[in-house]
Amino acid sequence: MRNRNTIEFKVWGRHALFTDPLTRIGGEKCSYHVPTYEALKGVAKSIYWKPTFIWVIDAVRVIKPIRTQTKGTKPLEYGGGNTLAIYTFLSDVEYQVRAHFEWNPHHPDLAQDRNEGKHFAVAQRMLERGGRQDIFLGTRDCQGYVEPCEFGSGTGANDAIDRLDYGLTFHGFDYPDETGESLFRARFWRPVMEHGVIHFPRPDQCDIRKDIRPMEAKQFGQARVRSIDLEAADLGV
Repeated sequence: MRNRNTIEFKVWGRHALFTDPLTRIGGEKCSYHVPTYEALKGVAKSIYWKPTFIWVIDAVRVIKPIRTQTKGTKPLEYGGGNTLAIYTFLSDVEYQVRAHFEWNPHHPDLAQDRNEGKHFAVAQRMLERGGRQDIFLGTRDCQGYVEPCEFGSGTGANDAIDRLDYGLTFHGFDYPDETGESLFRARFWRPVMEHGVIHFPRPDQCDIRKDIRPMEAKQFGQARVRSIDLEAADLGV
């Protein structure tokens, strides 16, 4: 039986671009072959999110064959205007994702909003509606779509591949409001795909980090966060 804080969903799109954000300033971009933890966390947050909790991505299953497509783009330059660049996207992607939410211990002021059953019900309702916000696969250039699924169901193109090891890969960001530290950092790890499935380590289990800059946590407070009781009542859940 699935836990009341866990959702499983399918996400797909025509293109995806999963890159190391630290290398995104200018120049050409080439997607990783598999989605990053941070990109999938962004999808989960677009389905439903409040500062009361943190989404933790447990696993991703790569359904479609891994294919790339190179396209010319005209990204904006910081000084104004456009420049010409070549991006290598993933083409025709589909993934199954399992994720769960945990209470954010660094927001004790939102403790009264911690109603697991209602948050789970709202998350499920938003997933059935295709997400509360637009879904993107690594970048705003790559529109995605979501719907509920059973993780592991169906046949995947990579099921017969015993093991694929990837090199050092971006995992995600450490934000001050999720760590309690006044520091913005990037995490890295070495993914392994077995029979099409990648199991992610928790953020606190990643031992390769890079400090980016000092940053203070965002302050929310009860007055700026709509209570889960009102959210659930509006949806009839």
